Amino acid sequence: MTVAAVDQGTTSTRSMILDRGALRIVAARRHRTAYPRPGWVEQNGEELLADIQTCLAACGPVDAFGIDNQGESCLAWDSRTGRPLSPVIVWQDNRTHETTRRLAAEGAEAVVRERSGLPLDPYFSASKLAWLLAENDDVRAARRNGTLRLGTTDSFFVERLTGRYVTDVTTASRTSLMNISSCRWDEELCSLFGVPIELLPEIVPTVGPIGEYGDALLSCSVVDQQAALFGHGCRSRGDMKITFGTGAFALVLTGSEPYSPPPAGLLPTVAWQIGNTIQRALDGGLYDAGSVIEWLLRMNLLHDMAELAVFEGPTAIERGLIFVPALSGLACPHWDRSAAALWIGMSPGTGRLDLCRAALEGIALATADLVDAIDGAIPLDGAVSVDGGLTRSAYFCQFLADAIARPVAASSEDELTAKGTLELAALGCNAEIVLPRNRTTLYRPGNSLGSAFRARFAEAIGRSRSWTGTGNHAATHGVTTGV
Repeated sequence: MTVAAVDQGTTSTRSMILDRGALRIVAARRHRTAYPRPGWVEQNGEELLADIQTCLAACGPVDAFGIDNQGESCLAWDSRTGRPLSPVIVWQDNRTHETTRRLAAEGAEAVVRERSGLPLDPYFSASKLAWLLAENDDVRAARRNGTLRLGTTDSFFVERLTGRYVTDVTTASRTSLMNISSCRWDEELCSLFGVPIELLPEIVPTVGPIGEYGDALLSCSVVDQQAALFGHGCRSRGDMKITFGTGAFALVLTGSEPYSPPPAGLLPTVAWQIGNTIQRALDGGLYDAGSVIEWLLRMNLLHDMAELAVFEGPTAIERGLIFVPALSGLACPHWDRSAAALWIGMSPGTGRLDLCRAALEGIALATADLVDAIDGAIPLDGAVSVDGGLTRSAYFCQFLADAIARPVAASSEDELTAKGTLELAALGCNAEIVLPRNRTTLYRPGNSLGSAFRARFAEAIGRSRSWTGTGNHAATHGVTTGV
């Protein structure tokens, strides 16, 4: 039996098959991202769908396949024509920050937290979907005509490919509209955000016979980060992975029961549902990780990724130079969209590579704050498993191990998200496949950074906050900052 995976990510779409015992990427297509206004991030749903179809076709005849998706990105489309009525509003988009601030001021934070497990933040889909209903003329017209479809990108892809209007439980858990305990749409949350519950797709398990595309069975639909968690080999409570992509995305498995009460700053979510068994997780992340490196390249401060591999002499933070990676604000555990990125501690002798080194360290230090929050909620088991572009820097991985004072296992595999999707798709069609083991490099903590340097970074975090005058503040989410 031949099984394929399609990884539909933020910057590209890729397809993978198992070929003679080895995993092989057979196609990859980058897509466009538009930034029509400050804080707005959009993509084209038809372009994303065409990329999926092209990547699938490159796999040749397959018996089954799975698709992973961007999670919180969403759009509206017409049920009769399948035509998108809006751009895809990408998870990074911040256009609804005033809406979430208003809801928080009205006291909605506690309800949203209790029922969805998520904070009031533009990151999640609910306020984006409400914005489409309020602001898009084509969406309003389709609603009047009874032809409106409204959902995350997975439901658009699945309906166009198979004819079924569904979303999987992992993706639904990222909307702020699903009850995290029952794993069903929540009427009170839908009413609070102004998203009619009857417009939403059916919630189905992650793994199983979802639909058919040609002669192939769609046997898995899942959020990309949950797919990566599976691809890392995480199966037991306390297993954790961090993927360093555009942002940094951490997940730790917590078991089959909802985590209650949710720890401050961390988000209970669904890892996957296989049959009737739901595996749950805690989620946390940074808005900006790889996006910082891309920004450094655009600014011509970084000329080549190879420059990030090795640095000589004392660390940047030891020399008093700190970077806060808040280009899009601060995510877990602070949840403050008003924060801004900054360097602090520059001198006349500071050069461009010093700034790049501080940027790497800043991402690692922000990740250490995240790991501390997770370890306080769920004792971590063994090394922290990491992947993504930043982990190609040995300096970054060693600095991260020193910052979190625990081993870091950096995967040598580039495609753990697609691998996890393929494994889940194989489960969904009862295919017996043997996948190669992940290759990793283990970085053991050496020179501990110590509490003084972590405290200096916390001070820099405090100085970055409330700078833009927009977005939600940590106090809104019940997080004590100490600044």
